Amino acid sequence: MSLLAQIKQKVGAEADTSKPARRAEVVAIAKDGGVWDGIVDIDAGKIIKWEKLDGVQPLITMEDLIETDKFVRHDPKVIEQCGILGIPPSDMHKVYADPWTIGYDERFGNKQRLQQALMYYRPNPDDCQYAFPLDFCPIVNTETKEVIHIDIPDVRRPLNKIPSNYNPKDIEADGGFRKDIKPLHVVQPQGVSFSLEGRELSWQNFKFHIGFNYKEGIVLNNITYNDKGNERPIFWRLSLVEMVVPYGNPDMWHFRKHAFDLGEYGGGYMTNSLALGCDCLGEIHYLDANFVNRAGDPVTVKNAICIHEEDAGILFKHTDFRDNSVIVTRGRKLIISHIFTAANYEYCVYWIFHQDGTIQLEIKLTGILNTYAMAPDEDTKGWGTQVHPGDPQIDGHNNTIFQVDAALGDGEVGSAQNRHGNAFYANKTKYSTVAEGVADYNGDTSRTWDIANTNKLHPVSGKPVSYKLVSREVPKLLIKPGGLVHKRAGFARHAVHVTKYQDDQIFPAGRHVPQSSGDPSLGLPEWIESTATESIDNQDIVLWHTFGLVHFPAPEDFPVMPAEPMSLLLRPRHFFLRNPVLDVPPSSSIVPTAVGSANSDGVVKAADGMSKLAFEAESINGNGCCKA
Repeated sequence: MSLLAQIKQKVGAEADTSKPARRAEVVAIAKDGGVWDGIVDIDAGKIIKWEKLDGVQPLITMEDLIETDKFVRHDPKVIEQCGILGIPPSDMHKVYADPWTIGYDERFGNKQRLQQALMYYRPNPDDCQYAFPLDFCPIVNTETKEVIHIDIPDVRRPLNKIPSNYNPKDIEADGGFRKDIKPLHVVQPQGVSFSLEGRELSWQNFKFHIGFNYKEGIVLNNITYNDKGNERPIFWRLSLVEMVVPYGNPDMWHFRKHAFDLGEYGGGYMTNSLALGCDCLGEIHYLDANFVNRAGDPVTVKNAICIHEEDAGILFKHTDFRDNSVIVTRGRKLIISHIFTAANYEYCVYWIFHQDGTIQLEIKLTGILNTYAMAPDEDTKGWGTQVHPGDPQIDGHNNTIFQVDAALGDGEVGSAQNRHGNAFYANKTKYSTVAEGVADYNGDTSRTWDIANTNKLHPVSGKPVSYKLVSREVPKLLIKPGGLVHKRAGFARHAVHVTKYQDDQIFPAGRHVPQSSGDPSLGLPEWIESTATESIDNQDIVLWHTFGLVHFPAPEDFPVMPAEPMSLLLRPRHFFLRNPVLDVPPSSSIVPTAVGSANSDGVVKAADGMSKLAFEAESINGNGCCKA
């Protein structure tokens, strides 16, 4: 159950407009396994919608996962398989399961709510169980708590005997930690530069609402920018709505490993309670997350959302070598983040706001590799690695998407149009219909996409006000057409889709993802097909963007993986009259008339007064950007 998203047309309406009804979406599972979708009017205390669904399963809750981990080790068939691998019945308390949804397996269909239990062994309480994978995989019925089948390989894999741990006592025993790291403190003696009124945050001309739900995690709404007194709408809604993580091994049951971590489990459900000074550093403000569990009881995750500022390096700088005048301004960024744990993996989600109007989404992947047991002398064939012995509203609701490609000039070298062969330009292609708004990334042309309001032109450039989507981590979905993941993750086949806004179109893999077969592909593919000829030119539109990375594991990723970031940018183009951060106080500024002055130390009063040389013995003639 979660609150229904606010109706877009109600936000920003006249003051005398009635408030939208407070409604909640409800998913119910009957004792016979039937699934029901409903909408409840909380204020009126009545049911608005109640619909029985066929051929779908709702997401797996944390309670489901925890219960499976507990009961699967007591099943006689599981105990028997552990015995074959040398684990006695008395050690079954050392056996653990990472329950996943089954993805889709045609042997079982989607009439039962199923999980697959990836099995591991932990010889000692502090051992990392992912170093001890077991070679069989039980299939369990979530509702009846029964093991209905066990997948067993034709060639059995022996149980590993060598631990690979990352806890402090093992690191200390293996040589200890580095001794040459000095403390690094983030100090804001006058406090933070953001303010909160309820869940509405204001910072450096930005204003937006911070929401959170069990599926998407952080949801940012009604993002505006105060441009010298004019509060301009930028985005109505920004959130991470779905992801798919397919594994590249076609052998055994690995084809079922293609987790839709948001649609099948819920990024909010799996969110961490964050720790001061560890997950976030500096002057921190936390927000709690509230949702309901499987039974409908309220759950609160304390400190689920972290809000803090960081230094962002140089915001802008220029030195004039004629007279040695210089100006340099340091920037800062605001970060709204949460971290969720999906079994072995951690996803660190950072929504980053910059003073120049840029909005950045960065995701760091860390945690532990998903391991499986190898057979003696097994050839992984390249499939594996042996690691151990939104929705825009740019200055208004109606927008247009332009594909922007860097293109060479048409004229040949030596011609009047391109005498030296160096001509190139931004080739812009307008998406006019939903069908045209399906596109892929092209690194050869440094492809970006402009989200433009063609009704408003920049007074100087004469071009439409816009925000540019910059995203270069856009690999192809490495699944052949017709394959299971290709059918189920239809949203991931292309980098960009553009649709007309609909209040109920949020989840691109469909509302209920677990055990969907992909016949037909739910969500975005069906929306595209049903509206292919509709105009998206100067309309209230949604830009869907799929990005990601391809990960080939290496020994350096085990027993715990270093964080690997990926990000995208939403940057203003022809939006502001000029550089919007010229009014940020400089960290250092020497005007031409002060160059060489005996009274000038090159430090403006806005300097932080805390920074100093990293090495005391070094000298820069007593002058610097900031003096201690």
